[in-house]
Amino acid sequence: MTLRIAIGSDHAGFGHKALLAGALRGRGVEVRDFGTDSDEPVDYPRFIRPVAEAVAAGAYDRGIVLGGSGNGEAIVANRIPGIRCTLCWSTESARLARAHNDSNVLALGQRLVPADLALEILETWLATPFEGGRHARRLAQID
Repeated sequence: MTLRIAIGSDHAGFGHKALLAGALRGRGVEVRDFGTDSDEPVDYPRFIRPVAEAVAAGAYDRGIVLGGSGNGEAIVANRIPGIRCTLCWSTESARLARAHNDSNVLALGQRLVPADLALEILETWLATPFEGGRHARRLAQID
């Protein structure tokens, strides 16, 4: 089964969004781009909330949200029940986001994470399985 990923950004994350979406498609991943479509200023919740809602509804396996810092995007995504959006800044933060938190949405900040590192973070986040065990118990306490 093909992995399905929803992706969205504001203007400040547009460049990385295009880069990551292209890398995903190159791997055969089904990607739906929820916008924005340029670096013209926009209000990020308009593009981030639909990504999170699509993942929460099961239409997509995971989501990626991008902005200048990724902070606001993570906040918006985490307002949707069932979303575990993690803001990552290194491959180790991405590994732990998946292994310990079963992250289903990745937030990245284009102004804080260089493009090559963003690709490495994406690869780590995609490849790392959830460990379960004590982490599953803790996630159940959150929900």
